[in-house]
Amino acid sequence: MPETAHPPIKDAVATWARIAALSFGGPAGQIAVMHRILVEERRWIDEDRFLHALNFCMLLPGPEAQQLATYIGWLMHGVRGALIAGVLFILPGVAAIMALSMVYVTLGDVGIVAGIFFGLKAAVLAIVVQAVIRLAGRALKGPALRIIAGAAFVALFALDAPFPLVIAMAALAGALMGGSVPAPNANPLLAQNAGAARRAAGWALVLWMAPVAALMLLAPGSVFTDIATFFSRLAVLSFGGAYAVLAWVGQEAVGHYGWLEPTQMLDGLGMAETTPGPLIMVLQFVGFMAAYGADQAHPLLAAVLGGLLATWVTFAPCFAFIFLGAPFMEGLRRSARLSAALRAVTAAVVGVILNLAVWFAIHLIWQQTVPWRAGPIRMDVPVMTSLDPVAALLSAATLVAALWLRPGMATLLGGAALAGIALQMAGLT
Repeated sequence: MPETAHPPIKDAVATWARIAALSFGGPAGQIAVMHRILVEERRWIDEDRFLHALNFCMLLPGPEAQQLATYIGWLMHGVRGALIAGVLFILPGVAAIMALSMVYVTLGDVGIVAGIFFGLKAAVLAIVVQAVIRLAGRALKGPALRIIAGAAFVALFALDAPFPLVIAMAALAGALMGGSVPAPNANPLLAQNAGAARRAAGWALVLWMAPVAALMLLAPGSVFTDIATFFSRLAVLSFGGAYAVLAWVGQEAVGHYGWLEPTQMLDGLGMAETTPGPLIMVLQFVGFMAAYGADQAHPLLAAVLGGLLATWVTFAPCFAFIFLGAPFMEGLRRSARLSAALRAVTAAVVGVILNLAVWFAIHLIWQQTVPWRAGPIRMDVPVMTSLDPVAALLSAATLVAALWLRPGMATLLGGAALAGIALQMAGLT
């Protein structure tokens, strides 16, 4: 498949806006949407280039889907393209989470909103399963890569292994097999200015750290300083995927800072899982709730500022990481050993996404889980008597629709949302 050198910028803006509007389902679903539109439909980038970018983003802290969008935007239009792709990717999520957060603190639980969320969760599960099948078909070429994918799934699901360790071991295994993997052909048509990227990285670092430093100097001990410093630390240490990060956030935000209750944290996760944008957008809800509870005079204004601050210090570093690393990674595309290592990482990612699909299915279809331990095995298993038949049937229906009827993403999500509203109104959820 030939790569397009540089599509017109107006086409890129429209395409990234479309991807942003359809970016439901957490990183697996979002990556699947990007692949379908950029590789299969528009043919702006080929399979190898897409997977090379994805593998690099999986090694970075932060939301890999947003960073992948930023990387591909940089490939096509340099710094300007990276900013367009990266910012557009998160804007729908910022707006949706902010609006839902306001509804949450002012109106409480609204039935129709709960119904929409219920339906969208089933669609999200179908999207993730579809992503596993598609990526496995493309990435698992040969028994060695299938073994790596299976080992990654077992390590994460049954052994509670740290995500960075799983990815590092996969990369090491691939590097040891490097001699048998041909190096990809570098495509000069997509080359971008590395110097401009480095300058942009410097600006991104300044824009990230300036408000943090100002708050530490001018308002030490305030909730806004706590939000800025906590989420900045998270931005550089958030390896392991969104769910691993959220475990840390929940522990600190609920247990240490007391910003919100455990049930509120779960409600925020539900918002993030069923709205467009990265799953890590739940951090905006946490920042919103933190500031809302700390300011009695103007709680809603403080909450909006707290949510936006959390979003800023979460995503500004992502642009810096891409601008610093993407030119370096593009320069290494001719390395056969690096190519093999990244192919192995892609295989491990299949296991990672499969783990997410199983985790999501268990928590969607069953209402209770219990920990099960046996030697090194550590995993949560569903309580069979807690099966939610309505959730199971809706999940099965959306999965069948996704795999066999293959409707468009908007049609699948819209149909599932309408089904959720109908079930809510009928009193079945």
